[in-house]
Amino acid sequence: AVDPTSPFSGGAILGDRIRMQRHGTDPEVFIRSLATRGHFGGLTRSTRNVIDVLDAMGKEIILVETVGVGQDAVDIVTTAHTTIIVVIPGMGDDIQAIKAGILEVADIFVVNKADREGLEQTINHLQAMLAMSAHGSPEGDWQPPIVATEAIHNRGVPELLSEIATHKAFLFSHEKTHLKEHLRKKALSEVIDTIRERVVTEIMQELEDSETFKQMLDDVVEKRTDPFTLCEQILAGRARG
Repeated sequence: AVDPTSPFSGGAILGDRIRMQRHGTDPEVFIRSLATRGHFGGLTRSTRNVIDVLDAMGKEIILVETVGVGQDAVDIVTTAHTTIIVVIPGMGDDIQAIKAGILEVADIFVVNKADREGLEQTINHLQAMLAMSAHGSPEGDWQPPIVATEAIHNRGVPELLSEIATHKAFLFSHEKTHLKEHLRKKALSEVIDTIRERVVTEIMQELEDSETFKQMLDDVVEKRTDPFTLCEQILAGRARG
């Protein structure tokens, strides 16, 4: 469960765990709250590592709840096998889906709290958006279903589980070509993230005590140069080195 970072402790604000107290006391359920600590993408830097450890332990079902999904918070796509976007009637989530460009993110859409007013309108909006998004897509592509759920009365939950199983079967069909493509994207994303983190760390270690770099920063502060030019100078210097 990925949560925002507490400004006081630096740890996770345990909102997700508080809402899952019954599961938290279940000896068959392991919950780990992770703080974003400034990491963008909806997850944390360690989320994929935690998933890999649980996978190596033989855990067959691993649920990852993101801190939220927006235009720049879609790391979950290259992390989870099945991505579920949950929206709520009357909250403008369907319109937000258009703004955030997350239609391509979801494998399954869930309209939760289906007892609220505006359920049909929300479903109709999502159906219209998905129809436009699917126009021109290759034949045989997965078409995200929309499932209405209401947890108090267990409404729609069996249907949701059925759709998850159907998507799993889709990934493993055609000699697992869909699954292999997903895993390839996941591996590429992990490699890029690792390279980015290593490069930034190495560069900053080199510059940390550099008097030249401090002077360059002063030049940015005094408007004699700009961050983009400074970045080009730093990278050019490393290339020559």
